[in-house]
Parts: sequence; C-alpha cells; structure tokens
Amino acid sequence: MQKGRLFYVIGASGAGKDSLMRYARRRLAERGEVIFAHRYITRAPDPDPLGEQHVPLSEPEFEQRLRAGCFAMHWDSHGYRYGIGVEIDQWLALGLSVVVNGSRAYLAQARQRYPELCPVLIRVSPQRLRGRLLARGRETAAEIEERLQRAGEFDIQMQGISGLVVIDNDGDLQAAGGRLVELLSQAACC
Repeated sequence: MQKGRLFYVIGASGAGKDSLMRYARRRLAERGEVIFAHRYITRAPDPDPLGEQHVPLSEPEFEQRLRAGCFAMHWDSHGYRYGIGVEIDQWLALGLSVVVNGSRAYLAQARQRYPELCPVLIRVSPQRLRGRLLARGRETAAEIEERLQRAGEFDIQMQGISGLVVIDNDGDLQAAGGRLVELLSQAACC
C-alpha cells in the first residue's frame, strides 16, 4: 500500500488556519482520502463553534499520554501543551493524506520524524492579522503587537524552506480555502 502524505499547516494565530481547514474538511468529507487530525490540548474547549474543536486534556492526562507514547508530535506554546496522536501513523500507512494543525516552532522536529511532510504556511498581512486578533479579544494590545512581531520574524525564517506551500489568506475564505482543497485533492489522487 502506498504511504499517505502529511500536510503540516502552520501560520500565526489569527491567520485563519482553523477556518481554512474547516472549509477544506467540508469539501473533502465525502472522498474519504483526506483525514484531518484533531489536537489534544491542555485548555478548555473553545466555546466558539468556529474555533478549533480539539480534545481537551488536563495536565496529568496529557503527561500520562505523553509517557505512554500516545503522541506522534507534541509541543508547548503560550502556556498550553499540544499533542498530535500516533493514530496519524496508521492513517499514513493506509495511504491516506493527513492534515495537521501544527506549530511553526515545531516544524523542524516534525520534519525529522516525517521527512516527506508538506509544510503549508497560511499567511496574512500584518494589518489583517492585527484586525483579526483585536476582534477575537483574547489578548491585550501589547500581546497583539508581540504576536505581530513574531509572525513577521517567522515569515522571514520560512523563506527557503524546501517544499513550502504558501496560501495567502487576506481575501475571502473561498479563494484561500479553494487553494487548500486543490492542494489536498491533488495529493489524494496521486
């Protein structure tokens, strides 16, 4: 059986990763060749139905799963712990394409474990990103400016990453979402 392809979606908080992945998931649901992995996170469920629908874990639950080898990937960010379950290895072995909402800072480690992964950067202009972060209302103005600075620095670091696919998400959801669907569809059929 042909091994599947791992798509590692990254981007600044507020770039629209969740919206684009939800868009692609709806359009690819009937095909069954693309699986969207959920994340295990040490934070409460998002009350926003448009937010990420992750599996919430307590710190002890996360630590127990980590020690038991239940995570294919894991990282800490902004006071939370994130994990991607080892079930993705089985899905890849079955020849399925797997989409993961990853961490920009963890990309190098992810590539060590999955050398053939396709990094997908969701990029948005600083002006649009600022507006989205302000609208979310989760961070202070100083925290937003810090996020904007980190996002700009990371975009510079991403230049020259082999195989990087960049999707600009400054326009409407259908344009950027359509690009993601096309990318995932091509991989699923080849």
